[in-house]
Amino acid sequence: MNLTSPLAAPASAESLRLTSLAHGGGCGCKLAPAVLQQLLAGHPAAGPYAQLLVGTETGDDAAVWQVDDKTCVVATTDFFMPVVDDPRDFGRIAATNAISDVYAMGGKPIMALAILGMPLDKLPLEVTREILKGGASICAEAGIPVAGGHSIDAPEPIYGLAVIGLLKPANLRRNSGAKPGDALILTKALGVGVYSAAFKKGELSAAAYDEMIASTTLLNRVGADLAQDEAVHAVTDVTGFGILGHGLEMARGSDVTLKLRLSDLPFLSQAERLAQEGRVTGASHRNWASYGEGAVLPAGLPDWQRHLLTDPQTSGGLLVSCAAERAEAVLAQIKGSGYPAARIIGSVEAGPAQVIVS
Repeated sequence: MNLTSPLAAPASAESLRLTSLAHGGGCGCKLAPAVLQQLLAGHPAAGPYAQLLVGTETGDDAAVWQVDDKTCVVATTDFFMPVVDDPRDFGRIAATNAISDVYAMGGKPIMALAILGMPLDKLPLEVTREILKGGASICAEAGIPVAGGHSIDAPEPIYGLAVIGLLKPANLRRNSGAKPGDALILTKALGVGVYSAAFKKGELSAAAYDEMIASTTLLNRVGADLAQDEAVHAVTDVTGFGILGHGLEMARGSDVTLKLRLSDLPFLSQAERLAQEGRVTGASHRNWASYGEGAVLPAGLPDWQRHLLTDPQTSGGLLVSCAAERAEAVLAQIKGSGYPAARIIGSVEAGPAQVIVS
């Protein structure tokens, strides 16, 4: 743990845009699903470890280890390169995104460790301090300490967290528990990727920037509350693979068909316009190339709408599969917990593991 060690001053304190120092940003940095599948091919199964309840099998959000009949440990790590230029905002977004994995499993975080890589010859020391302060402020909001971490001198700015949480075994919510007849709820609006693409080109308005920050720094703490409801069968957070990719993970893990209604999907206020203007990320293209065969889209769907479905969400919302008869009540609970963009967006049906958009 070296976070308390002094960092060397940069060779030049010349002000630079954080995003200019990275080849990608936010969850758009994630390896494409197809590449990740190749890397994990032949990865040892969790079979010998009976207490490992969740491993790599279904691409779930975090690992879960059962300690005893009453307690499970949830462990995750998430880090990426800057999606914005303000260092404190970058730290806040990255921390919110990392903690989300614990909430998505139904757990409550208890502590975090910081992961930091900075090009020390390019950035003033104060920039790094602000990133760390931003992350620590979100951890404080979640009620957890940053208890340590590790830092390196890196060619591109990298920041994130390893997060540890706890949950009761009965509250564990995988991405593989969706049942035919369920309703699907999304807790946050989509479009962070197109916003970040517009931002990098200097074409995102101040109001849209504020909207993006408000969404990406909103903790998904409602996941821990939803996990106490037996009507909630499956949860996952929607991040770098977009609503289509993470929906497909849920469909494959649960061996069901997910049906999404395009007209019911919530979007950030400028997302559709920006997508029509071509402000999309390279990750959106890579996502479609990786998993497009698992999706059925409406005939003649414009490319810009498809890009919104594959748009990488940095610190996105939760995709929730719950009993249809409880969907309105669950939605009301989510909205009442501070997620005004939440919507019922589709349903789960028996059928092949795919996502159908209508």
